[in-house]
Amino acid sequence: MFLDLFFAGLFLAGLYFFGIRKSEKVQTESAYLIADRKIGLFPLTATLVMTEFNTATLISFSSLGYLAGKRALSLPLVFLIGLLFYAVSVAKKWKGFDGISVASYFSKRYGRDIGIIASIALFMAMSGFSAVYVKSLLLLFSPFFPSIEPWVLSGVLVASVLVMILRGGLFSIIRTDVFSFIVILGFFPLLALFAFKTPLGTPHEMIDVSSHLPVRFVVSLVVLTMFTYILAPWYGQKIFAAKSQKTAFLSVFFAAIIVFALYGLAVMSTWFLRKNGAEVSNPEQAFPMAMMLTLPSGLKGLGYAILFAASATTLSGIWSAMCSLAVGDFLKAKNSYKRSMGLTLAFALLSFVLANVLVDKVLDKLILANIPIAALSFALLAGFYWKRTSRFGVYLSMFVGWVCGIGSYLYFGEAGGYTWYWAMWGIPATFISGIIGSLLVSNKNLVSVDS
Repeated sequence: MFLDLFFAGLFLAGLYFFGIRKSEKVQTESAYLIADRKIGLFPLTATLVMTEFNTATLISFSSLGYLAGKRALSLPLVFLIGLLFYAVSVAKKWKGFDGISVASYFSKRYGRDIGIIASIALFMAMSGFSAVYVKSLLLLFSPFFPSIEPWVLSGVLVASVLVMILRGGLFSIIRTDVFSFIVILGFFPLLALFAFKTPLGTPHEMIDVSSHLPVRFVVSLVVLTMFTYILAPWYGQKIFAAKSQKTAFLSVFFAAIIVFALYGLAVMSTWFLRKNGAEVSNPEQAFPMAMMLTLPSGLKGLGYAILFAASATTLSGIWSAMCSLAVGDFLKAKNSYKRSMGLTLAFALLSFVLANVLVDKVLDKLILANIPIAALSFALLAGFYWKRTSRFGVYLSMFVGWVCGIGSYLYFGEAGGYTWYWAMWGIPATFISGIIGSLLVSNKNLVSVDS
């Protein structure tokens, strides 16, 4: 127990040290939100990895690793393919645009009305994501504090994240991300190794794993990730902070490979846990149990501190992106950082409330929050690559995208595999309707954006 507390404390001390240190140098809103656009390849890669590597996805993927075994190794392909698509299709384009928020692109390309709709859609999605990440933190730490009410524990966890990043904004977020990234690269291979070598009972043979993870579910997640991550405000904001287009492209390319490897190691850990005889009543607790049952003293404590850091950096990145959206689309940037500090605090409070009121199953709600984003995918890609895109086509594509996403969920439901119908029919329908609408009703007065 002493070693666990020591290593956890040592890691968290380093995390807070790097988060708070030199944060007083951030004096302007530009520095607070986009780090003055000076971030190099290594720190940008590290912060993109840590932005994506979060406990919500980790719990979800690892639970399926426990249930479906090696079949679940297909899940990390979702991010490998999705982020590589981002690198090739939009990384340089976003840096060329170099705005404050992703949503501001829509205002400049299509007009203020469409920009406001995009801002609202992205804000709704980020509110859902942040709530899910708070909930995943609560799931991780509630077994250690069973006597503490969920509202109180989640409040303490949210406050702990705020202490690290509230003063320094994106500057502090990137510094903590770099520190966490270096430690995580060593920790996850060790966890998979210990899970592989530790016998925990009668070896378990997995039978009929396809019912836990249908192939079409994985395929649908790949498609949805490709056409939602290109719009991710928390990614776009950090791409705006890159020092060049080349840095933006390479950082996303390397992040795709590293995220794929880290989630693969996490899935392997829970697969080995089940294979070696461990019984876990709740699959969503499989990853924490893998750490508790297989790691030696010291590494257990470090593991939980790392999981806190993984959620903290993702949460803080989304709060920061929400601030950028509010400032870039509805307010004018100021010289002082203090307004963005207040906005960050307000968005953290919103996440805390939604996590305790609305979120039950982590993966289901994580996917559902993508519906407002996916409907904007035609407007973004066509705006970057097709000059004939019209306002009517954009409106039509957004309407069709939202109808398909929400309709698939309401009609087929989670049990009916709505993501398949949404991805295979809804995404193509979004693009086809946008193309047809643009061809039928042109708009020669669109404002072009050089990117």
